[in-house]
Amino acid sequence: MDSVAITAGLPIALAIIMFGLGLTLTVADFVRVGRAPKAAILALACQTLLLPAICFGLVIAVNLDPLLAVGMMLLAASPGGTTANLFSHLAGGDVALNITLTAINSVLAVVTIPVVVNASAAYFLDSSTDIGLPVDKVLAVIAIVLVPVAIGMFVRSRFGDFAERMQRPVKIGSAVVLAAVIVVALAGAWEVFLDNVVAVGTVSLILCTLSLIIGYWVPRLAGVSRSQSVASGMEVGVHNATLAITIAVTVLGNTELSVAPAMYGLLMFFPAAAAGYLFARRSRSRSATDNARPPTAAD
Repeated sequence: MDSVAITAGLPIALAIIMFGLGLTLTVADFVRVGRAPKAAILALACQTLLLPAICFGLVIAVNLDPLLAVGMMLLAASPGGTTANLFSHLAGGDVALNITLTAINSVLAVVTIPVVVNASAAYFLDSSTDIGLPVDKVLAVIAIVLVPVAIGMFVRSRFGDFAERMQRPVKIGSAVVLAAVIVVALAGAWEVFLDNVVAVGTVSLILCTLSLIIGYWVPRLAGVSRSQSVASGMEVGVHNATLAITIAVTVLGNTELSVAPAMYGLLMFFPAAAAGYLFARRSRSRSATDNARPPTAAD
């Protein structure tokens, strides 16, 4: 497979996804976090602090290959994305909160991804292995993550009708792009994938499941509304595998690092779909109970 096509194509593919995310955002989305600070702060804390710690424990527990371990840590540090927003919508979550969290997480990723990758490389790899993120590579992450989002937000502010019309096609296109990126990543390191499919698959499924549970129950136990807790669960539980793969292949120049994010991107749909079904069914049951309840003086 042509490496030039891969290194040029992956950033373009990711840019399309991030541009589509920008089409759904306004400055008000960033301001909205001030109206629901508890939900946003708890979700962000789970995303940036708890998830890397849990992922670190998992990769050590299964004795994952060092490069694959760093790749999984890269995935854990990546923000949510359009897939998380879609699952939240289907599960009855507060999609506006999802959009806000995705936007803020995308900004934070410019800092968290370099920190996590450098720390993981220092722990799992020999000091002679150059895989960290120096300043020029941090700038590359900024360009990959923020520039397309900013362009999308600008287009939405100037051409609102166009942005509305494009949201559905972009969502569909994002799903197709994710599938293509996973295929490219796995094809580029097929033997590594085959040798580690059980270990990487196990970590991916456990990480996604724990992320969904933690992302939902931490806010819920803190008194956050159910719809916002669902949004938090999906945002924390469904990571942007496309971003992690693109950084691994094009920024860090290491295809093997992309194997773990690719496996996660393939398997995350199963626990996310199961969680979405349970959330939606519980929401319908609650609505039915409320409708069947006879009116009282308080009503």
